[in-house]
Amino acid sequence: MKNWGVLGGVAAALAAGIYVLWGPITERKKRRKGLVPGLLNLGNTCFMNSLLQGLSACPTFIKWLEEFTAQYPADQRETTKPQYLSLTLLRLLKALSCQEVASGEEEEDVLDAGCLLEVLRMYRWQISSFEEQDAHELFHVITSSLEDERDRHPRVAHLFDMQSLELQQEMTPQQISCRIRGALHPMSSAWKSQHPFHGRLTSNMVCKHCEHQSPVRYDTFDSLSLSIPAATWGRPLTLDHCLHHFISSESVRDVVCDNCTKIEAEGTLNGEVVEHQRTTFVKQLKLGKLPQCLCIHLQRLSWSSQGTPLKRHEHVQFNEFLIMDIYKYHLPGCKPHQHNPKLKENAVTVLEVKDGMTAPTSASAQPSRTKALFVNGACSSPTLLPTTGAFSLPGVPDYSSSVYLFRLMAVVVHHGDMHSGHFVTYRRSPPSAKNPLSTSSQWLWISDDTVRKASLQEVLSSSAYLLFYERVLSKAQQHQSQEYKSEE
Repeated sequence: MKNWGVLGGVAAALAAGIYVLWGPITERKKRRKGLVPGLLNLGNTCFMNSLLQGLSACPTFIKWLEEFTAQYPADQRETTKPQYLSLTLLRLLKALSCQEVASGEEEEDVLDAGCLLEVLRMYRWQISSFEEQDAHELFHVITSSLEDERDRHPRVAHLFDMQSLELQQEMTPQQISCRIRGALHPMSSAWKSQHPFHGRLTSNMVCKHCEHQSPVRYDTFDSLSLSIPAATWGRPLTLDHCLHHFISSESVRDVVCDNCTKIEAEGTLNGEVVEHQRTTFVKQLKLGKLPQCLCIHLQRLSWSSQGTPLKRHEHVQFNEFLIMDIYKYHLPGCKPHQHNPKLKENAVTVLEVKDGMTAPTSASAQPSRTKALFVNGACSSPTLLPTTGAFSLPGVPDYSSSVYLFRLMAVVVHHGDMHSGHFVTYRRSPPSAKNPLSTSSQWLWISDDTVRKASLQEVLSSSAYLLFYERVLSKAQQHQSQEYKSEE
């Protein structure tokens, strides 16, 4: 019996040594054809793994990282030691999208993303791999850190930076200007550009009394955080309900209106001093600039009457394609269909928003029309909404006339409650090597190091937490591709 105990101890020690030297067996498995690598869970890092899988399904973001990191010297781009977030993130996303794998890790089934946490600590973000974290918060950490990295780069070449000075293009005598009056040396366009998740919100306030409009205020965003409105019995919640609730107008009382004060002063005699006129304003949010990559966060945190956090589990219907035309801000006097005449003839051109609900109206829409009006997530006709049975896909609307059209690339789902849970990702499979510019129709379900194929039906039936969309050109915009690239 003692010999058996000794043999057991030796076997256990040998197994532990093998684990330390070569890692778990799952790390050595070869990746199955048609799948992408999984990510090793380093404790409680499913929040990071799910987000990285979602970002790796956004080719526009990866392309931006490639252009952004091209500014670094070759020796910094090739080193494996984490120095910059952009370089570390690019390597991980390209490996997860099967574009590039580090030496010695070809066709690996499982990768280790611990280098991302290591480089984020260099940016003064202390993120523990053994505590519950939120994928949306990590998304904000990454985008803000990328902005910090961009802002820290010198805008003017240093006199001792011979490499940058030698790479500068020669200037003609007409381009040379006095350094006292002329502008500073232009920085590279790659460092000028914002990351593709960067967008702008507009805040517009109009006086109810005199209809005077205050100057439009612009605020930046890298994701749209949408609250989920209260559900109506018998009707499913859709992504449009959340978007309309986000931009729905609200009344702001007791606001000083300079225009009303001016009108009141003009009606007085002998230039009498008039008190500031306070009226009620209507505040309206719109999207001033839509990003190339759109991240939508569905807020599933709510609070009970006792003040304890609760998770909302309602299913919010969403589509593979997202039409954002009706949420785009247009300058006064510029009609939404001015850039695309087909919108004038299409079904839904104007949406009246009241209490977060929608009322589609159209000049060409007649009560006797039999053609259904489709919106994002479901059909807008109440009689055609599914009320019983399993989840059913809505009909396919006509996307050819949409100017601001987005395609679904990835979905992050959270299972569990507010105290514990697990993040998984649905994402598109990378395009084939023969056609790298195409978009794959094959979906994958990924939970850390487990990867399997999934159907679009399964994706659209999931309870989304984060939605990743990428803007695409519709057929009506193919001849306007140059204008699309130079959008505001």
